[in-house]
Amino acid sequence: MKKILLAAVMICFSGAAFSQILPNFQFGIKGGANLSKFNTSDIFNSDNKAGYYAGFWARIGAAGLHLQPELYLSGKNTVLKDNSGNENKVNFTSLDVPVLVGVKLGAAGVGLRLNTGPVVSFILGDKQSFGTAAGNVFKGNFKGQNFAWQFGAGLDIGRIGVDLRYEKGLSKINKDNYPDTKLNIFTFGLAYKLF
Repeated sequence: MKKILLAAVMICFSGAAFSQILPNFQFGIKGGANLSKFNTSDIFNSDNKAGYYAGFWARIGAAGLHLQPELYLSGKNTVLKDNSGNENKVNFTSLDVPVLVGVKLGAAGVGLRLNTGPVVSFILGDKQSFGTAAGNVFKGNFKGQNFAWQFGAGLDIGRIGVDLRYEKGLSKINKDNYPDTKLNIFTFGLAYKLF
């Protein structure tokens, strides 16, 4: 009996290990909150302000490694202040496209993920509509867009995922007469795996 039980346990562990080696594809929806902050020169500072994001994610991976492209709308809000105390509220929406590389540790539907990768943001407004931005994404036209780099961690439990990330702005964003600024963002979100 002990030999049969030991053989059954070994088969289960072998199956779990083998499933990590096989390539798989996942797709889902996600949404959450962000805190935006401009990184500016000494003359200006910025307060963190809450915004939102919502969209789709996909994950292609094997052997614990994965590629995770995403597409989501993001509402970003912040306030610029000068030394005199004058404030300028900055609110805009962007179509963000992260392409993350990561590792996942865990089994039996529970896993810890670590991700990093570039993000391109298509700012929506008078100069670029949602349709134009989406067209640029699928055509690979990233000229004139804003770039950033994301670092993050996530926890998956069954079909539900929780993500915490930091996004470091790489491109300078000019806002009217303000000096060159870069946008840094913290995000917290929930994801749901559709398949």
